[in-house]
Amino acid sequence: MSRIIVVTSGKGGVGKTTTSANLGMALAKMGRQVALVDADFGLRNLDLLLGLENRIVYTAIEVLARECRLEQALVKDKRQPNLVLLPAAQNRTKESVTPDQMKLLVNALAQRYQYVIIDSPAGIEMGFKNAIAPAKEALIVTTPEIAAVRDADRVVGLLEAQGIKRVNLIINRIRPAMVRANDMMSTQDVQELLAVPLIGVIPDDERVIVSTNRGEPLVLSDTPSLAANAYENIVRRLEGETVEFLDLDSPNENIFARLRRLLWTKM
Repeated sequence: MSRIIVVTSGKGGVGKTTTSANLGMALAKMGRQVALVDADFGLRNLDLLLGLENRIVYTAIEVLARECRLEQALVKDKRQPNLVLLPAAQNRTKESVTPDQMKLLVNALAQRYQYVIIDSPAGIEMGFKNAIAPAKEALIVTTPEIAAVRDADRVVGLLEAQGIKRVNLIINRIRPAMVRANDMMSTQDVQELLAVPLIGVIPDDERVIVSTNRGEPLVLSDTPSLAANAYENIVRRLEGETVEFLDLDSPNENIFARLRRLLWTKM
């Protein structure tokens, strides 16, 4: 059985596309057959994050117009042959595609791939409706900011109305030091507000920006990082493994933070 998962949020800029690229790549590394679908017609970015922008010949629009076969539009990743991308068209609007057409495309991919991951555009308009139409489960990505959490809460309701019952939460860009200083919502705060099972917490990491600019998902990097580890753990949880959440406090603490903590406990 293929798993059709939409990665969504409501608010823009919370890391949906980065999450889609890293989860797709991590699944492919595990030997799973993965199709990534960019549902952001008019503003595609998934190809850039995967470093596949120069290899796009056809898009989903040409497939729907029967100007090419689905296989011709799929862009294979050279680093991970288990991964393909179905790109969105940059020169069309989100209204160029209907939810029924998205179902046709995704269901065709689901015949051949174990995972179909749909990268949803920001907002809750037509692009969002297209992205969630074929999905059987959802990953909601939010940052620990009140505006992002409120938008995510709205999306939870819309997913339930669509009949998507299997919904999990990913909290992105968490900064433990800010949480300790009460300057940022904790994972528990976000979870309580959204009442959605937590499947992953991604620490704020500047290497995400570097990997994005290079078109190389963080999970492919030879340099270990907590963020890459967190993405890989999410994939293992998707696969049914019981994986403990990372202790984000200790590895990121610098020597001064540790000294302050030690001195404070001795006082």
